[in-house]
Amino acid sequence: MLEMRATGSSYPTHSGIQKPKTEEDIAFMSMLELGELIRTKQITSLELVQIFLKRLKRYNPVLKSVITYTDELAYKQAKEADELLAKGVYLGPLHGIPYGLKDIIAVPGYRTTWGSGIFKDQVLHIEAWVYKRLKSAGAVLVAKLVSGSLAYDDIWFGGRTRNPWNIEEFSTGSSAGPAACTSAGMVPFAIGSETAGSITYPAARCGVTALRPTFGMVGRTGVMSIAESLDKLGPFCRSAADCTVVLDTIRGKDPDDLSSRYITLDDPFSVDIKRLTVGYTDDAEMEVVNVLKSKGVNMVPFQLNYTVDSVQGILNFTMDVEMLAHFDEWQRTRQDDLYEAQDQWPTELHRARLIPAVDYVQAQRARQKLIQEVKKSFTVDAFIGNATDWERVCLGNLVGLPVIVVPTGFKAISRPPSEGNRRRTTITTGIYAHPNHDHIALALAMAYQSVTDHHKQRPPIDNLGPSDMKLE
Repeated sequence: MLEMRATGSSYPTHSGIQKPKTEEDIAFMSMLELGELIRTKQITSLELVQIFLKRLKRYNPVLKSVITYTDELAYKQAKEADELLAKGVYLGPLHGIPYGLKDIIAVPGYRTTWGSGIFKDQVLHIEAWVYKRLKSAGAVLVAKLVSGSLAYDDIWFGGRTRNPWNIEEFSTGSSAGPAACTSAGMVPFAIGSETAGSITYPAARCGVTALRPTFGMVGRTGVMSIAESLDKLGPFCRSAADCTVVLDTIRGKDPDDLSSRYITLDDPFSVDIKRLTVGYTDDAEMEVVNVLKSKGVNMVPFQLNYTVDSVQGILNFTMDVEMLAHFDEWQRTRQDDLYEAQDQWPTELHRARLIPAVDYVQAQRARQKLIQEVKKSFTVDAFIGNATDWERVCLGNLVGLPVIVVPTGFKAISRPPSEGNRRRTTITTGIYAHPNHDHIALALAMAYQSVTDHHKQRPPIDNLGPSDMKLE
């Protein structure tokens, strides 16, 4: 008899699922499916670690998405997970599941490079709070994944991370490694971060399901900070159901992060979506709207109204000034001269030093006004809209709105080479909810994914066209 450790939600079961015959099929199973294979002892955590480390090392030369492999730690944690299961102790759906962390998250004994050559040998002897949460749930860390340098875009000291769906283009956004690795089946899930688009942009580009949770839901101790009033950690997964499991594991009050809070996560699997009124904006993917409508959701046209006309400027002021406060000495001593992309943080931090204090205070007053106006205008339970519209990215981060990025299809790439290729451009949308109501966005995404398979598609990294070979 298995002893099941208590968890916060009741997760769906995948009873009767059988282990696929190929490692490729195993690699693209959902986390919940892999968890059932482990629970029923059809596969071991050690076997999964071997599969995913092999894939990480196979595809990383093309994608440039991994900074550090954590082989020794992974085999140790996998052995512990398998031994617990042999004793009848099952920690829950993450028990023995491999995953990756964006390399701004500290793990003792391994480099935490922040994606920058300046810090590429940095070892922080602390356990990030989110790592502790995942370790206690039995998850197994297999790699530290690419962060853009100092969490800015997809350029890092080892190059630039590519998009598995179109390896001629880059993954965009600083959570480049988590997005690319999850998309390519190199990890079942990964943890990334967002200050201003670093979850939503790479998730949309690489075609994976990812959640930017409510601000304060996930503790940030042991994580490089850009802006304390904006930074958030969130999961990149195969599905919204997997995002739910990961969020439920990593949420909670971090005693060393004053911005974190204990936010109740109502069970997304129990939400009656027929009782919801959901808006859709002019740029929403109508397939999502129509699917949810067919499932009984009351869908209505919608837009957020607010009078603050400097949303993007407020975010830039806030982010740059708070970043400068962290890296003040670094910039004063001209260490930024060695930074990988001089038109990024060095330029922005020099500009931030010129912002008058009164202008920063006025920006924060405008931010509070924006928060109140959005709260008043957000008259539906959730809304569907573009996840990468820059104004909406800025607004969502300033206000703390949760959003889940959902794959909704594919289209041909622009200017395809004449000799043929199998690349695609992914199409996604965002499902936004009120702060502290992440479960609503998750429930709607699960409803959509229950009758579609866009999130189950695999990028063509094993079946490249003639024009792709030069990138191998």
